[in-house]
Amino acid sequence: MNKFSLFGKFMVQEGKRDTMVDLLLEAAESMKHLEDCEIYLVNISESEPNSVYVYEVWSDENAHQASLTLEATKTLIERAKPIITGMERISTLKTKGGKGLS
Repeated sequence: MNKFSLFGKFMVQEGKRDTMVDLLLEAAESMKHLEDCEIYLVNISESEPNSVYVYEVWSDENAHQASLTLEATKTLIERAKPIITGMERISTLKTKGGKGLS
């Protein structure tokens, strides 16, 4: 098994973390019908009040790239842009297996 995984961080305007969480949870909901998206988790850290972390596992990198062209994804990106102050791709990984993956 070789899956494509991302761990990323969004930095947002002061007081906008919950808004970003809501937008990313909408994104997660829109991914439910995509078989190639196996995991899409939205996370926060209590020590970073203006950051939101996302962990994703995809069947392969092409599937992830294709998801960025979906109308729902484009709309959510446009809605999020005004509050994003920075983004960081913490790591790109090759997932080998484990609980929660098919």
